[in-house]
Amino acid sequence: MNVKLEVVADVQAGHPLRSGVPFAEAGNAYALQMRDLSLGGDIAWDGLVRTEIDTRKPVQWLEPGDVIFVARGTRNYAVCLRNVPKPTVCSPHFFLVRTKSQELLPEFLAWQINRAPAQRYLAGSAEGSDQLSIRRPVLEALPLAIPLLSQQRLVVSLAEAAVHEERRLRALIYNRHKQLDALAFALISNNPELN
Repeated sequence: MNVKLEVVADVQAGHPLRSGVPFAEAGNAYALQMRDLSLGGDIAWDGLVRTEIDTRKPVQWLEPGDVIFVARGTRNYAVCLRNVPKPTVCSPHFFLVRTKSQELLPEFLAWQINRAPAQRYLAGSAEGSDQLSIRRPVLEALPLAIPLLSQQRLVVSLAEAAVHEERRLRALIYNRHKQLDALAFALISNNPELN
């Protein structure tokens, strides 16, 4: 089934935080900002700024299964939240995307947003001269393909395996560079003419 994002998910702007995120030592919430999100989609939950949120107005607290979309900057991508260990809101740099269909896994939605067809659509629709951004109607009009849940689960498991493989390969490359650096230091320290 091919649909627009707005048919299967609700898109909301991040929590309105004026002039940055004010720190509040005894605050009732934490704010997820761009700096808390790695390029690999990992969130530094321990680094979130504690702040005070006015709960007299409706608050969109982050929940497991939410998809946050980076709407500003040169790299627009989505991250599915597996867990949310603290009462947290996301900053206005994000859109909060919540699936409203039982036929769509949030992990699959994030995966599809991050793949080439969606990225091409988003790059062609980005606006701004100083800083590129994706407007909400553009994200809501994103075309999606929604296969059967069994196929979605398979794709998600393949994507997770690819992420684990990439992390292992990066660790191996890093270790190899460290070995070569150690070898270079050993060669220099064993050469009396260079000391």
